[in-house]
Amino acid sequence: MNKLIYFLVIGGLVSSCVSKKNQVIQQNILTLRDSYCKAPFQYNYTSKVPSYNSDSILVANQNLKGTFTDQSILILNALDNLDEVHKIIELKKDSSLTSQVKILQLKSKINSKITIALTELDAVAAEFDCEGERVAQIGNYVDNLNDSKNNKLILYSIIAGAAASIAGGIVKDEGWSNAIDISGGVLGAGFGLATLNPKGKKVEFIHHRNLLRDIWKGRLESSNFPPFIWYMYTEKKFSNKENHSIIENMKERWLHYQFDEDKEEADHSVIFSDGGYYRANDLHNRAAMLNQMQSATRTINQNINYLLLDLDKLIL
Repeated sequence: MNKLIYFLVIGGLVSSCVSKKNQVIQQNILTLRDSYCKAPFQYNYTSKVPSYNSDSILVANQNLKGTFTDQSILILNALDNLDEVHKIIELKKDSSLTSQVKILQLKSKINSKITIALTELDAVAAEFDCEGERVAQIGNYVDNLNDSKNNKLILYSIIAGAAASIAGGIVKDEGWSNAIDISGGVLGAGFGLATLNPKGKKVEFIHHRNLLRDIWKGRLESSNFPPFIWYMYTEKKFSNKENHSIIENMKERWLHYQFDEDKEEADHSVIFSDGGYYRANDLHNRAAMLNQMQSATRTINQNINYLLLDLDKLIL
């Protein structure tokens, strides 16, 4: 009997520790439930996206192709700086000091627009990064909840088996002893089966400002992205193969790797909503998707870097 009491006391203490840990986890989940990544000031960007008539733009600016790549010409158009470039080319024909000063002024104007574009890229990438970290944190907490639940069930299974074994040794009646052994085995098996829940616990996670929703829909329906960034995402000339835009390629990968080619499931996923109840797997998928968009956003810096190099060649 003393052994039975000993096992019950130990089991109670361990369960109490697990319970306190879960309370801390729940408090942390409440902290992460709503986004702290959005900017404190909402800038109302214009909804006008640069022209997608890239072929016509390139044909109209054939004289720039000796100095600028196609991508650089399209970026200059998106930043509304093509006129400045054409003026610089005309001014270069005159080597006077006045012309040189005007060239520098025009280049400064172009650089100002490029600086704004770079800061927009950094801001969007930073928000993707922050959201990815926030989702990863709460995903880890849900993993811990699932692990804690499984650990408790395993503990209860051990206690049930131990208690049944001890009780069976104490009870002298063979019929009662067999009944206790069977009951203990069934109870232990029940706790063991309960650990096999493949989906695990759910947690509420809110994101009214959903950066992934516009990407999935392929339409700029919010003020989440500056028009220039959205243009870079959706103009096919800025993707590697130029057959699909950056976000079209991204959506294909998501559909394949995150949703197993099930578009209906993807369209109704909590990931593209205002938020709701997430399981650990959905949280990990969301974190991966946010990180992929962060990387895609940062690659746009390469195009702008090439534009700056082309501008230097023009001025020299």
